[in-house]
Amino acid sequence: MRMYDIIIKKRNGGELTIPEIEYFVQGVTDGSIPDYQISAFLMAVYYKKMTTDETVALTLAMANSGDMVDLSAIKGIKVDKHSTGGVGDKTTLVIAPIVAACGVPVAKMSGRGLGHTGGTVDKLEAIPNLRTEIPRDEFFEIVNKNGVCVIGQSGNLAPADKKLYALRDVTATVDCMPLIASSIMSKKLAAGSDCILLDVKTGNGAFMKTPEEATELAKMMVSIGVGAGRDTAALITDMDRPLGFAIGNSLEIIEAIDVLKGQGPEDLHEICIELAGHMLKLAGKGSLEECRNMAKLVIKTGRAFAKFKEMVVAQGGDVSVIEDTDKFEKSSIIQKIVSTQSGYISSMNTENCGIASVILGAGRETKESPIDFSAGIILKKKIGDFVNVGDVLAEFHTNKPDAIESATKMFLDAITFNDKAAKSVPLIHATITK
Repeated sequence: MRMYDIIIKKRNGGELTIPEIEYFVQGVTDGSIPDYQISAFLMAVYYKKMTTDETVALTLAMANSGDMVDLSAIKGIKVDKHSTGGVGDKTTLVIAPIVAACGVPVAKMSGRGLGHTGGTVDKLEAIPNLRTEIPRDEFFEIVNKNGVCVIGQSGNLAPADKKLYALRDVTATVDCMPLIASSIMSKKLAAGSDCILLDVKTGNGAFMKTPEEATELAKMMVSIGVGAGRDTAALITDMDRPLGFAIGNSLEIIEAIDVLKGQGPEDLHEICIELAGHMLKLAGKGSLEECRNMAKLVIKTGRAFAKFKEMVVAQGGDVSVIEDTDKFEKSSIIQKIVSTQSGYISSMNTENCGIASVILGAGRETKESPIDFSAGIILKKKIGDFVNVGDVLAEFHTNKPDAIESATKMFLDAITFNDKAAKSVPLIHATITK
């Protein structure tokens, strides 16, 4: 069997066999297949897609490419949550402590930024000294003691996906449904949780641009999860606008803290309550309405914020910046971006907002690029707001003065104005269950 022949077969639209897919995944894992052939294969899949059988085979092969984590040492029903990626999506930072404060353990392994979207691990590492690489036994110990720990994907957890994830990010093959489904579900299956909640984003800032595409992906992933014996559900949530006001690592940590304190943007609060409610329901904590109310209560009583601080301390982070967010390192340049038009903001190209934040330093342009944790965007206006010429649309935070011009153009081109207010769009489009 040769990788060259597998690439040709997929390039020509053929359906790969299980042995061919397993050969590819093994070669990715052990390094016997070079990056240029892996990249060629990814591009072939991007254009020719995969059947359901191929996607399931790829998922299982990737899940079995490394350790299959046994979480039985952690007491209780373990619930995991995964987002398909969005701009300003800091929900894990909010819902993990909420769910843990409600008595359901969260042993979560998260990813880094991908394309125009941010990653939970990158955001957590904006907290000085916080560790996201933690030995397995210590990880279990932290969850048993505090109820929550969020770490990066370990070197032995779906190692094939880790390699593919980095290459997809820099070869323009991120937004491909079989690759997204297999990437997400291989990690979720290998991570060992009993229940899985998927937050599938849809809109111009998501990899799935339409609710129909998002629903297809959600059904594919729920089917994979249920077939593997995991109670799995998915929410289809809106990403035609950034979530909250903050885009960028430390900026999003600060906004997540605001929500945990019962403040913060309404849209972020609403989605976090819904996600936490569904996670608690999967764990058997009651009806969806009862679970939503539990989530609201732990925010109101301060237990959720206290749990977040416990998590930071347990992972070695500097809790003083959590207690006083002014202590986060600031960018050397904070530039106000003003409107050159007047009218109601009728739409925002959310993907371009995310790209603008990457240009400012908040994300990676290559897989080796460092991240500036202080960089990003604070939105001052969103869809539905009326704007006059000269009003401030956003603040750019950056240490790259040469990036401001191109980021400003990208951001201003992302905004469309109208003389009438846009109709409100629901934040949550649908729920997919088995």
